[in-house]
Amino acid sequence: MADTAQTTNRTDPTDLPRRSAVRSLVRLWPFARPVRARLFTAAFVAVLASCVSLVIPLVLKWLVDGPVAERDPGGTWLGGGILLLLGLAEALLFGLRRWLVARPLAGVEAAMREALYRHLQRLPVAFHDRWSSGQLLSRGTTDLQTLRLFLAFPLTFLLVNGVTILVGAVLLLAQRWSLGLVLLGPVLPLMVLCSVFEAKYGRAARRTQDQLGDLTTVVEESVLGIRIIKGFGRHRSQTEAFRKLTRALRTSELRKARLLAWIWGCNTTLPEIAIGGALVLGTLQVADGVLSAGTLVAFLSTALALRWPVESIGFLLAMSNEAAAATDRYFEVLDVPAVDEAAGGAAAGDASARDAPARDAPAADAPVRHASEPVGTGGLVFSGVQFRYPDAPPDSPPLLKDITLHIHPGETMALVGATGSGKTTLTALVPRLYDPTAGRISLDGRDLATLGRDEVRALVAMAFEEPTLFSATAAENVLMGGEGAQGSDLRRALEVAQADGFVDALPEGAATQVGEQGLSLSGGQRQRLALARAVVGRPRFLILDDPLSALDVHTEALVEAALRQVLATTTALVVAHRPSTVLLADRVALLSGGRITAVGTHHALLRDHPEYATLMSGDGEGAR
Repeated sequence: MADTAQTTNRTDPTDLPRRSAVRSLVRLWPFARPVRARLFTAAFVAVLASCVSLVIPLVLKWLVDGPVAERDPGGTWLGGGILLLLGLAEALLFGLRRWLVARPLAGVEAAMREALYRHLQRLPVAFHDRWSSGQLLSRGTTDLQTLRLFLAFPLTFLLVNGVTILVGAVLLLAQRWSLGLVLLGPVLPLMVLCSVFEAKYGRAARRTQDQLGDLTTVVEESVLGIRIIKGFGRHRSQTEAFRKLTRALRTSELRKARLLAWIWGCNTTLPEIAIGGALVLGTLQVADGVLSAGTLVAFLSTALALRWPVESIGFLLAMSNEAAAATDRYFEVLDVPAVDEAAGGAAAGDASARDAPARDAPAADAPVRHASEPVGTGGLVFSGVQFRYPDAPPDSPPLLKDITLHIHPGETMALVGATGSGKTTLTALVPRLYDPTAGRISLDGRDLATLGRDEVRALVAMAFEEPTLFSATAAENVLMGGEGAQGSDLRRALEVAQADGFVDALPEGAATQVGEQGLSLSGGQRQRLALARAVVGRPRFLILDDPLSALDVHTEALVEAALRQVLATTTALVVAHRPSTVLLADRVALLSGGRITAVGTHHALLRDHPEYATLMSGDGEGAR
């Protein structure tokens, strides 16, 4: 397990820099650009449909002042037919708009999700140490759904309703400017109210989305840790923790609902009061003979047609602010600099280095070499390596200090040290899960920092202390360790890890699904599959982090016997806690206080180094 604890990334909305919703939403343009033609067409169709709805009051004016006033049945039927056709045209245009945006926006959502997932794979491990998985899951699911809904509805209708209100206002003033001014009276107070609402709702939306991410984290951890929860009878405390989060989320959702109800009430009440005032004033003008009944009907019909665009402003602003918050959360991840997978030096080198013969193991009584002695350049070389975790305080001492170590080509080096000495961290530097803060690591004379991560991971394979399996078949989990590995490679790897017996006994053999995290298997079985995954690709450099800790004594002996054949053809660094594992190695390096304090054979270190003898005296328990 890594030497740092994972922390939850939580953002307090009050601590965020103030950014307008428009500036946030503009960042979606690169993803929407490929479908811009259909989006613009859909917006034009929606504007056209809205304008059609504003033609209806003009037809009503003609119908009331003409055929109805003149008692002309033919004209009345004609007017009714025109109104029916206009209604059908409006419905068909809105249906066309929906059809135009459905498929392309599903593609935009998929592209954004793929971009997020691809970026997550390229982010350094330090990023994943800091961020909880639930926060990342919520950004890749609910936040992206929010953005798709925004692009499908609010984005279009903010434009459509704005155009409708503008055209409607012109028609109202043209029909009767005095009544139009009465209806337009609430515009200024509504703009002020919407501005206040937007700022408050944006913060509430961000808080809700962050709390939903925390809730997702708790659910995920509870499912993955269900054995621990049940085993220790902690279901009540977990339920209480979940209840607190749901109550906090409910409180935030209710605050959003209150804000939305407040703005919706204002957007409904003020225009209704204006319509009522215009109706009274218009009726008086009709009674005085200065206004025709048809004009009043057309005027009120236009006002009623504008009621939904005005009332929906609060709702559309709410959805836009939720989308802006989701956009900020999405780009919080995408803005984190990714490691350059393609950077680095030349090709992986010729095969002769891989096939180089293993050097002779040193004699059992070889003297202990201290870290200050010079090292060569072949194999795996650490030269003055220091490391401090990225989120560590600047004034804290480095976890690893001046690591100088040379593992010769074909040699197996055991790494031994007390708990917290940095063994796992040191091994994580070789496949570039982390990069050293200072110093240099080289593989066969090539600086690790100049190699792209893809190339490094083609050269280096690793088996972690805590094996991770995926919801896939046993074969797929193993073959993940070697690109292009075949069935014969799979069989060989399973035999090396002594996993062929239990894999063959599974219901469908190697094609059996092992379940999420491999929890359908025992700890020893998972560890053996992880070991098979590490050796299946015949790596040039092999890093094993206590690979046999979960095995029984009999299985451990069988795995060690098979593993010796693999170690004879590779350069290996093995974190060891037990003498039986140490004996796999040609030499042993002792890591103490963040430094390599001694290097030698197992027997020489037992004889000459008290700290090493103490670590080995309890069959490795002291090393843990």
